[in-house]
Amino acid sequence: MNITVFDNLDTLYKKAADTFVELSKKSIEKNNKFTVALSGGSSPKVIFKLLATEEYAQKVEWSKVYFFWVDERWVSLEDEKSNAKMTFETLLDHVPVNKNHIFPMYKDGIEPEDYAKEYEQEIKNVLGEQGIFDFILLGMGDDGHTASLFPGEKILDEKQKWVDAYYLKPQEMFRITLTAPIINKAENILVVAFGESKKHALNEVLNGEYNPKLYPLQLIDKKQSFQFFTDKEARG
Repeated sequence: MNITVFDNLDTLYKKAADTFVELSKKSIEKNNKFTVALSGGSSPKVIFKLLATEEYAQKVEWSKVYFFWVDERWVSLEDEKSNAKMTFETLLDHVPVNKNHIFPMYKDGIEPEDYAKEYEQEIKNVLGEQGIFDFILLGMGDDGHTASLFPGEKILDEKQKWVDAYYLKPQEMFRITLTAPIINKAENILVVAFGESKKHALNEVLNGEYNPKLYPLQLIDKKQSFQFFTDKEARG
């Protein structure tokens, strides 16, 4: 595991964008495609905007990138809460992607649990039966959750499914998410989490006793290719 503590967020965001570019080049050179699963939230939003700038956009072979999502609120793609909507507005509408390589985590006219099964099959169609993403971008909530793996939820025990959906009572909505088993298969994982509000959870995730029921990000293997970008406020 590599932890990088940045002095300022501009540098952090640029390094995250650089990481996306570097990994895309390696993967495309090796396999002629770059498979990614992206997160929502304010941090990815800035990273996506950077990648859409002329400086970065010209460095990526966008037609060979396959876009999946880490998790999603079960809302339409027109809803302001949609992670996919945000990604389209900040990145996908601004670079020459292949529209057939975009797999939003939502579909009209189907129950979320049923679409979770369909989404898992979509992943297998692109990634093969092994299901190894080239790159997964994660965040961490103040409570230590990542993706839609929230403290105390049954989904934390999932060992087989790659994708699952469930009703999250505190938020009064369905969530659909990649599970820990497939996230842990990824070649490269980057977690971006910073700010004073993340300090306690980050310390518990990295240094505390293993208690993923309370701090779900602990479920993610801290292997050599696992990177954590943070700042002094969160690292303490």
